[in-house]
Amino acid sequence: MKSSKPVRFRLDPSNPPTMTEAEMKALRDLRDEDIDYSDIPPQPSAGWRRVSDLIPAENKQQITLRLDADVIQFFRGTGRRYQSRINAALREYVNQQKKSA
Repeated sequence: MKSSKPVRFRLDPSNPPTMTEAEMKALRDLRDEDIDYSDIPPQPSAGWRRVSDLIPAENKQQITLRLDADVIQFFRGTGRRYQSRINAALREYVNQQKKSA
C-alpha cells in the first residue's frame, strides 16, 4: 500500500547527497517531455514581473515617512529594491480598500 503522506527531506549543506554515475547519466539523458508535472498546480502564464513594470517611475513621489524599525528591518532583509516592495504592499492595501468601498 502506497503512503499518501508528504516526504520530508532536510538537506545538510556540509554533507550533500551523492549520485551514482548511472543516476548522473540518466539525469543528463532526461528529456523535458519526460518530466512529470502532474502533481504541480498550474502556474499563471503571465510569469513574474518587477514591481517597476507595474507602476511607471513618473508616477512616484519622494516623501519622508516614519515606519516602525521592525517593519523596515523586515523589508530590508528581503534584499535590494525593498522600498519598491513596501510600495507594492501599500498599493495592495489601497486596492483592497477601493474594492470594499
